[in-house]
Amino acid sequence: MKTTGRPVISATGLFTPAESISNEELVESFNAFVERHNARFADEIAAGEVEALQPSSVEFIEKASGIKARHVLNKAPIIDPDIMEPRHPERGNDEISLMAEIGVAACQEALERAGRDVADVDAVLCAASNMQRAYPAMAIEIQEALGIDGFGFDMNVACSSATFGIQTAADYIRAGNAKSVLVVSPEITSGHLNWRDRDSHFIFGDVATAVLVEDAAIAPTEHWDILGTKLKTVFSNNIRNNFGFLNRSHPESREDADKLFVQEGRKVFKEVVPMVAKMIIEEAERLGVDPQGLRRMWLHQANTGMNRLIAHKVLGHEANEDESPTVLDTYGNTSSAGSIIAFHKHSQDLQAGDTGLICSFGAGYSAGTVFVRKAA
Repeated sequence: MKTTGRPVISATGLFTPAESISNEELVESFNAFVERHNARFADEIAAGEVEALQPSSVEFIEKASGIKARHVLNKAPIIDPDIMEPRHPERGNDEISLMAEIGVAACQEALERAGRDVADVDAVLCAASNMQRAYPAMAIEIQEALGIDGFGFDMNVACSSATFGIQTAADYIRAGNAKSVLVVSPEITSGHLNWRDRDSHFIFGDVATAVLVEDAAIAPTEHWDILGTKLKTVFSNNIRNNFGFLNRSHPESREDADKLFVQEGRKVFKEVVPMVAKMIIEEAERLGVDPQGLRRMWLHQANTGMNRLIAHKVLGHEANEDESPTVLDTYGNTSSAGSIIAFHKHSQDLQAGDTGLICSFGAGYSAGTVFVRKAA
């Protein structure tokens, strides 16, 4: 079939873990850990040698983030005060890995929604914050499990991985190197979270999303035209994770906390919000799109305060839930998958001709925008 070199989003897919942790459950677990820690080091705390840990609360979590619950793949060990981390049984090399398994589930839904056969797909891009292993690439395992005859590779730009993946897929289609590309983001973010850190123990959840980016010539009637994409990175240490193959230490003490997710939240808020808002407005103007006329904004789901302020700067008024929907309250921060979840769940009601924005931002700093228009 003749190709046009014009990329569109044909469909999306979503895998949601069955288990969820409420703020109440999380706080009960965390505060039990704090109580035990402070009792264990009572003498050192009294002598000023050890700092007492402070308890968390539902009110603190919801005020700081807007999160009320988060889905996880393995709940029991996370809320056990003696463990407080996910524990997943090792799988043999002849078994599908956990990350690939949930990625495949999201891809299968996207393919089904588009009415697409795997024989039509040329590539799989696994775009996520944390890879289960270094190699073989997770994308190649997902490709193999789906039965796709093509190529795949992994890419990581933290919370912006999915939008960076969408632009990469769109570029392949524009160049004629592919006609159908799956961008899959299996985010097992519970594994990089320090569940013993009061300032961040509530942030992340697990999920997997998939976006099917295709040439308009083969896309289903109902699809989203990609009007334009824009990527930006600016180096910052304000969100960081130092774990890698050059270090194998496990964060059993607070001194090892930098091997998990750490951030300077206030600095991130202050620096990222204006950068992202400016980027959106400038790219909209370049594309001839009125930013204040955007029908809907599917923003990165990290913090309700950040989203509220970014949407206000772009739209020129306080955005309502219809203009800037939230999934953060029930999913938590799912890194690169967040804006895709919002798009997946809150896009079917838009009409042909409606214009919207998928936007992500996070560690790096990194930010990605995908302007789309409903075709039918």
